[in-house]
Amino acid sequence: MKLIIQIPCLNEAKTLEVALNDLPKHIDGIDEIEYLIINDGSTDDTVEVAKRWGVNYVVSFVKNKGLAKGFIAGLDACLRNGADIIVNTDADNQYCGADIEKLVRPILNHEAEIVIGERPIDDTPDFSPLKKKLQHLGSFVVRKASATDIPDAPSGFRAFSRDAAMHINVINNYTYTLETIVQAGRNKMAITSVPISTNRELRKSRLFSTMGGYIKKSILTIARAYMMYRPLTFFTIVGAIPFIIGLVLAGRFVMFYTKGQGVGHIQSLILASTLMMLGFSTFIMGLQADIIAANRKILEDIQYRIRRIEAGAKYDEEVLNESHKKD
Repeated sequence: MKLIIQIPCLNEAKTLEVALNDLPKHIDGIDEIEYLIINDGSTDDTVEVAKRWGVNYVVSFVKNKGLAKGFIAGLDACLRNGADIIVNTDADNQYCGADIEKLVRPILNHEAEIVIGERPIDDTPDFSPLKKKLQHLGSFVVRKASATDIPDAPSGFRAFSRDAAMHINVINNYTYTLETIVQAGRNKMAITSVPISTNRELRKSRLFSTMGGYIKKSILTIARAYMMYRPLTFFTIVGAIPFIIGLVLAGRFVMFYTKGQGVGHIQSLILASTLMMLGFSTFIMGLQADIIAANRKILEDIQYRIRRIEAGAKYDEEVLNESHKKD
C-alpha cells in the first residue's frame, strides 16, 4: 500500500520545509510513503527547498495556473507513480501532519473513498467572526447541493483512494474543494469527514484577496457544479419562477376578463405570456443541458479508463482480487 502526499506550492520557500518536517514517515497499514509538490509557477526557491528536503516528485508549471489545475496535475502524477492513496495538504503548515493517519484510516478500512479533514472552525483564532460564519454558510450550501453531510467543505486537507482520484475532474479555475464534493456526492461516491486540528497560520491565505471576492467565486463555483451534475433540476427551478409569475398574471387577466374589464389589462396578458414563454424556454434549456450532462458522463468514463491505463496493470489486478474476495 503506497501513500503519496501532495502539496500545491506557490512561492512557499519560507514555509515549505516546516510543512514537510511535520509530515508522517510511517503509518500502520501503509508500506511506503512518498512526497510530491506541485510548483505552480513559483518565482522563489520553493523547488530548491523541496529537492533539498528530499521530496520524491516535483510537478512544475512555468506560469501560475491556479490551485484547481495544480491539484488535478498532482493527482495525475500521483496515479502515474503508483499511489494507492493520495493525501492533499497545504504548504503553509495549516494542517497537522499527524492527522494524516486519521484521513487515510477510513480508506484503509474500506469505509470511504474520499475523506475530508474537518477543522475546528469556531475555535480557530486565525479566522475572523465573519469568516467563521461564511465557512459554515458555504459548507451548508455545499451539503445541500451535493447531498452529503460534509461539515467543512472548504477544507483542502483530504485523502483519496486511487479509484476516487481516477474519477475526480475539476472544471473551474478557482479551487477544487467545493466542486469535488458536489461531484462526489452527486456521483454517489463514498465520502466522509474526520475531525482534525490546525496549526497557527504562518502566512495569510492567498486564495482570495477580499472577502467579497471569496463569496462571489464560491457562489459561482457551487452553482456551476450543481448545473453540471443536476442540470434539469437547476433549470426547472429557475424556469419555474417566471412561469409561475406569468401564470398568476394570466389568472388575474382572466378574472378581469370574465368581469368585462379585460380591455384595460392587456399589458398584464402580454407580460404573462412573455414570462411563461421565458419559463418554458428555460425548461427546454434544462432538457438540453441534461442530454449534455449524459454525454459528459460518457467522457468522464473515458477519462477514468485512460487514467486506469496510465496507472498501470497493478490497479486491474487489485480490482480483480477484490472482486474475488466479494464472491
